Amino acid sequence: MTLPADSHVHSEWSWDAAQGSMDRTCARAIELGLPAVAFTEHVDHTVWSLVRSHVDEGAHLLSFASPDGLVTPGPFDAAGYLEAVAECRQRHPGLRILTGLELGEPHLHPEAVARVLSAGTFDRVLGSLHCLPDGDGWTEPGELFGRRPAADIVRDYLRDVATMVSADDTFEVLAHIDYPVRSWDEATDGPFDPADFEEEFRRALEAIAEAGKVLEINTVLPLHPTVVRWWHEVGGGAVSFGSDAHEPASLARRFREARHLAEACGFRPGRDPHDLWGRID
Repeated sequence: MTLPADSHVHSEWSWDAAQGSMDRTCARAIELGLPAVAFTEHVDHTVWSLVRSHVDEGAHLLSFASPDGLVTPGPFDAAGYLEAVAECRQRHPGLRILTGLELGEPHLHPEAVARVLSAGTFDRVLGSLHCLPDGDGWTEPGELFGRRPAADIVRDYLRDVATMVSADDTFEVLAHIDYPVRSWDEATDGPFDPADFEEEFRRALEAIAEAGKVLEINTVLPLHPTVVRWWHEVGGGAVSFGSDAHEPASLARRFREARHLAEACGFRPGRDPHDLWGRID
């Protein structure tokens, strides 16, 4: 069975991928038989608070953390990144290598995002919501668990996803709609059930569909089948697959299961192996 293209991958060009390697990731993609890989490097402009004890000591982001716990990611070197992609294309001619970006909260930083996008051609652009309001500032959803009710965090996140996709047209794919679930603690809050948030999920999915954007099946956690089924029900036009790998070993993780999920929910491959998967009715 051919695996789909991995359309959400990070390398050493992402500020939080201390173990990333574009060249070794390409070699891994060929080993796995992937038809294509998209290096969607982080572009973040939001300054947020972080409990540094939660962070791997080797993470690049510590270079951007101030003593008061605020993280300010450094600027993205678009020229250097595009040159590295060109070099990898020469070294790995049998692999389709796509350029890309993962824009964090792009609706909050339109001018900064426009400057990055003007630096070159990017084949696959993701939009991500990584932060939620926290007092006078911002923080990751995972930082809020234990301080706010878990259900409120998920509802706030999905509300802000709907706002972001409706307000911004710079990206094609909405990444990890279930991002807060990565921090959900079953021992404290019980099993996560998307049915408890059906109204909020459907509102976000409808906004994504109305904006003509694509839903990512992110495989850091298996996206719940109910969410993908709802995506088809609200008229979602396509899905992409993203491992969100920050190191070569995580490339295309759980992709066999993700492929089966997409097929079961009414999506099929495009004409080219690197295409997004479109809906069938």
